[in-house]
Amino acid sequence: MSTADDRLALRELVDAYARHADRRDPHRQAEVFTEDGRVTLFDGDPALRAPIQLVQGRDNLIQAFESLMTRYAVTTYLNGQSTVAVDGESATGETYCLAHHLYERDGVRTLLIMAIRYLDTFVRTGRGWLIADRRLVIDWTDERPSAPQRQ
Repeated sequence: MSTADDRLALRELVDAYARHADRRDPHRQAEVFTEDGRVTLFDGDPALRAPIQLVQGRDNLIQAFESLMTRYAVTTYLNGQSTVAVDGESATGETYCLAHHLYERDGVRTLLIMAIRYLDTFVRTGRGWLIADRRLVIDWTDERPSAPQRQ
């Protein structure tokens, strides 16, 4: 496989995570990780902040994703620029994401936007590329009432 093919496969993997989150499919979302895959959540720069949550293992990831899905009526994850470095059977990457979450709070439709960076370590497996370790960095958030557009 060429480096260009690897880069495309890695981008498709990161995009699959977002698609499965938006389609509310926690099992398929967790399948983009290795069996012992890990997600560490940071509120701000990981060089300056301690992690606020760590989830490891596919079964635990499924439970965490299911729990998040109950909080929001709908989500839209928009992946932006992405850089990857492939080194044989492993790779690292950074992907920017704007994650939009709609939910109801005290009877008010509310929009939560998160500016996220995924700092990923990937491994090539018999199933193709998978995420072994993800540091999910929340750079900023914006929360506000949201009114649906009337037609």
